[in-house]
Amino acid sequence: MLHLSVKDFRHERCLSEIEELKYRSPTLDMCIKEMRSNIAFLESDYIFTKNFHFLLQMSMKTGKGWIDIGKADLADGFLEIAMSSIEKLYAKLLKGSDGEADIHVHKTDVEKNLFKVLSYQAESAVAQGDFQKAVKCVQRCKDMLMKLPKETCYLSILCYNFGVETYEWKRYEQSSFWLSQSYDIGKMDMKYSVSKEMQAKVLRLLATAYFEWDCSLYLDKALKAVSLANQENLHPAGVFLKVKILLKSGASDEDINSAVAEFLHHEMSLDFCLNTAKLLLEHGRESVGFDFLKSVPERFESSPDLGKIALLHIEFLLQNKRELLAKQKVEEIIIGHYTGKQLLPEALNQLHIILWDRAAKHYEAKSYSEALHWYNYSVSFYTPGQIDQNLAKLQRNMASCYLHLKQVDKAKEAVKEAERCDPNSIFTKFCVYKIAVMEKDTDKAVEAVIEMGKLAEKLSQHEDELRVDENTGTNLLSLAAQIALENEQQVVAIKALEYLSEHLQDCRQLFAALKCLVRLTLSKFMAEKEEKRDEDINSMLTYLTLAHKRLAESFTEEKYTGDMRILDAHWFRKVAWNLAVQFRDCPEKMRDFFLLSFKLSQFCPSDKAVLIAQKTCLLMAAAVDLEMGRQQVTPSEQTELLTQALQHIQACKEIWKVLKLTGDFAKDPTDTLLLLYEFEARSKLNDPTLHNLMESVWEQPQTEVKTLEIIASLAMESPARYPVLCKKALKSALNLHRKQPVIDAVKFSKCLHSLINLSLPTGLTDLDACVLQEVWHYFEDALSVVSSTMIGLYSEVLDKLDRAKRFLPNEEE
Repeated sequence: MLHLSVKDFRHERCLSEIEELKYRSPTLDMCIKEMRSNIAFLESDYIFTKNFHFLLQMSMKTGKGWIDIGKADLADGFLEIAMSSIEKLYAKLLKGSDGEADIHVHKTDVEKNLFKVLSYQAESAVAQGDFQKAVKCVQRCKDMLMKLPKETCYLSILCYNFGVETYEWKRYEQSSFWLSQSYDIGKMDMKYSVSKEMQAKVLRLLATAYFEWDCSLYLDKALKAVSLANQENLHPAGVFLKVKILLKSGASDEDINSAVAEFLHHEMSLDFCLNTAKLLLEHGRESVGFDFLKSVPERFESSPDLGKIALLHIEFLLQNKRELLAKQKVEEIIIGHYTGKQLLPEALNQLHIILWDRAAKHYEAKSYSEALHWYNYSVSFYTPGQIDQNLAKLQRNMASCYLHLKQVDKAKEAVKEAERCDPNSIFTKFCVYKIAVMEKDTDKAVEAVIEMGKLAEKLSQHEDELRVDENTGTNLLSLAAQIALENEQQVVAIKALEYLSEHLQDCRQLFAALKCLVRLTLSKFMAEKEEKRDEDINSMLTYLTLAHKRLAESFTEEKYTGDMRILDAHWFRKVAWNLAVQFRDCPEKMRDFFLLSFKLSQFCPSDKAVLIAQKTCLLMAAAVDLEMGRQQVTPSEQTELLTQALQHIQACKEIWKVLKLTGDFAKDPTDTLLLLYEFEARSKLNDPTLHNLMESVWEQPQTEVKTLEIIASLAMESPARYPVLCKKALKSALNLHRKQPVIDAVKFSKCLHSLINLSLPTGLTDLDACVLQEVWHYFEDALSVVSSTMIGLYSEVLDKLDRAKRFLPNEEE
């Protein structure tokens, strides 16, 4: 037994460091260099052969560790160190040594380690896609099996694993090579070989690889491999694969029958037999498939899943357009259902699916009577009085068929049954609706639409038990509106579209629905008597308001572009404008439509036409608010109207500033209107900024006489009372009259009369001298004007009187 020396201590520390190498990947190159240095040190003294052996074990384990965690590239350095060291150690052992008695034992150990390192290198090469290196490593391992026969099973399975990996990567050529190697190695030593089951497994995968690689080119190899597999160990998967390959090769029915006969010699599950039958029938081998299918029940008479065979038989009869035979099979099942041979629940559900699918195909082909025939088969499996949501759906489908056949009474019966099973279903209400429309029962149709709308709202909040799609409600309401329009029932269509507009999320669909609503309501409005129009007007306001609300929302839909949004905004703003113009006799509605037109226009590009429209909308809205404020309203209502008018005026002024930059508006009266509207609103609101507003007016030389006269009138119109501003406006008007080439005496005198009345208080007692002096000046102005212009006026009046006297009748004597 060896004693530890200083060198031993150094060696033990070296081993502990190597143990940690696999956790120190950032310094991998340094670790490998240090390892090589330690190995060189150990090689200097043969006495440390055993410890050297431990060092190699650690390098191999480290390399294998990297492979196992998917980092094969990091394993190569350690495996190369191990390989180099093993080769050197093996060379020393061949030369002999005084320190060891049994060199043969050590040689065997080294050879085993060499085999392991080579197998690890093969694993690493496969993982990194280096096929040639992996082949070389495996070939060296294969050559060593004569000395290491016990490794035969290991190497065979290793090659099989390589075959699986490369097959999954769809590298079929490499996969077929590794699988062939696995099979060949497995036969090298029967004592240490893999089991026959494993060999068959290898061959089946090999056949599959050939089949998927290039079936036309490697069909014979695939068939040979699967045949060998079945000889090694007959397995259902092997038989199935053989049938699959034969079908692909276009083999005769006789050859396929022969392959299928192999099933008789093996215990197969029912599902496996059914899958084989499906495979045969799907490849058009009806004769073989149906014959095989007929033989299956005998083998599974006691199986509770026996109904699956009948279902498969029905499916393929239908696929091959043998509907009459399929009906016979269904009827046999129905008879069995009531004579103690019921299908299992899963099989019964599958049968319902088959029956409904066949009925749906007939429905799509407009063969409604035939569709009913298949639906009735499904009804046969339900007991009288049974409550089931699927039965409700079935009855609704039947009702649709009856409606197409104009059998309304039968449709009503089916819907009544559907209501019994599922009264809160939106689909059931839709059936009720369709019948009401067909019978032109407007009230019942509207009632059904209302109920559908409520149910649609619930569906949008949460999914019901049937997990109805979230768009179901809106889809049905859309269809309801379409059906009403097709049947010329506008009132019903409007109600359906109203509920639809409340739930639609798709912008294009929503605006399409709103446009349809507007057109329908306009049509209805024009046809109605005047006393019934208020409701329609309010509806139009609601629709346009909703359009504005949805246009104002942020859009994330790719299908609804910015250009679409602009086009829709233009469409709705023009409608609002036209409605505003139409309702001149109803100022409040006119204002509301003008304001909506303005709001909708804000989603349009601000070109000149849009700016003019916006300016006009706001002016008209302000004018209506001012007019309504002049009516007999409460003080609070008047304040609200005047405040609104002022808001419209301020917004209009901003737009007007921009608009004036786009062209010449010298003859446009907007400036005057804005001034008069703002003066009236501020004066009646007793706004302290009124005087500041008027300062800019007095400074404008182009202010017209009429404007000043209106300002004077408004300054004293209740609740406003600004006598100072009124007098100033009248004086400015008089000054403008005097500057005219020819003074209009009538207008001048009216203005002067207003000024005198404003200056003189009520009653004529105790007048202030200043007031009298002011009034005296006004009379002097009047005299000067009359003295210069009355003469012509007086003669004109006399001429008119003379002409009038000529037409007077003479008095009777």
